Amino acid sequence: MSFLTGKDAKPAEEPATEVATGARLLPRITIQAFCEHSQTAELVEAAAHDRRMSKVALTTHNGGLEGAVESYKSNPTPNLIIVETSLPTEEIPHALDRLAEVCDASTRLIVLGHVNDVLLYRELIRSGVSEYLVLPTDAHTIVSAISDLFAAEGAAPIGRTIGFVTAKGGAGASTIAHNVAWAISQHLKQDVLILDMDLPFGTAGLNFNQDPPHGMADVLAATGKVDPTMLDRLMSKAANHINLLTAPAMLDKTFDQGERDFEQVMELAQKTTPVVILDIPHAWTAWVRHTLATIDEVVIVAEPDLANLRNAKNLSDTIKALRPTESEPLLVVNKIGVPKRPEISPQEFATSIECKLLGQIPFDAVTFGTAANNGQMLAEVAPNNRINDIFRTIGMHVTGRSAPEAAGKGSAFKMPSFLKLKKA
Repeated sequence: MSFLTGKDAKPAEEPATEVATGARLLPRITIQAFCEHSQTAELVEAAAHDRRMSKVALTTHNGGLEGAVESYKSNPTPNLIIVETSLPTEEIPHALDRLAEVCDASTRLIVLGHVNDVLLYRELIRSGVSEYLVLPTDAHTIVSAISDLFAAEGAAPIGRTIGFVTAKGGAGASTIAHNVAWAISQHLKQDVLILDMDLPFGTAGLNFNQDPPHGMADVLAATGKVDPTMLDRLMSKAANHINLLTAPAMLDKTFDQGERDFEQVMELAQKTTPVVILDIPHAWTAWVRHTLATIDEVVIVAEPDLANLRNAKNLSDTIKALRPTESEPLLVVNKIGVPKRPEISPQEFATSIECKLLGQIPFDAVTFGTAANNGQMLAEVAPNNRINDIFRTIGMHVTGRSAPEAAGKGSAFKMPSFLKLKKA
């Protein structure tokens, strides 16, 4: 059994204490609770009304531990699972093993049990359970346990940062980034924040048909003053689970950003949003180089021609050198099958630049053009188009849910360390 362990979990034999972070708002996480008794479900639902839970998406289900196992055989797991179990002490670890087999490596778990057993508590915490609470308890205790995991000082950031960068201008990295963000938000039901980092020419606002009064430029202008509350105010909501920090896309001034100017907003975004998509412009500056070196995943988007191949090779080699201990860049080949254009095959392209081929997207000027002109995503314009499956596959891989070969969830739990999915 392997669930990410909460850093600040306290042994059952220690008295509970009030924490200074009690008033801190929890980030935009998804929580699913599986209860055996209606009273427990009512207790969890009461916790959802706590002020600290105002950004949290919480749902309750019947079935307890067994219900959770059955549900996650076919559904993605949320940031946090709460399960109630009345199993005998000796059966709980084995039941949780079966739950771990169908859950994602980044998921955290709180167990609500009916046995006050310190030895059981210690065994569960050692095996990776984030917290074990003995019933009956109250809503405040449940919220405090969740807060210790996600909102306490020093808590690991929940956000996974994924940067999309194009090998050559016009290859479509922004379009793919936005559509992948949409696929993640709709399939995983988790909040996604898109950071449009192309301040003079960014298209996130256009692609989502948004023209908010504030955005990325305001965040950068408030260097040192930005906190989660301010960041939340400057975001714009584009759709359910989709938030934007748009670029001003104006040329009334130049945007000469320093190497670490985007660092604060990225760190804050990781603390408040489960998935952070970076729409990185086609440029080579100190801040672009620094950003590519520090994020969780880098996706290179290229068209299958010689100029893209040269640039993608340079990008791939440089990114690998910048982050020797991190994951290697991934490749998405876009606009395959342009009429009368000689093309390099995607597999040959990937082999040449020594990157894993994550997706191959066919040229479809009509569908993509319609979506762009309408300010919509491809899934809104053509929900049955098979390209949506490619976006979903990319999204599942970059969020750590599955490999491009559609590996099962259980494979994630065989990795030696889950902390690699939670880089600070």
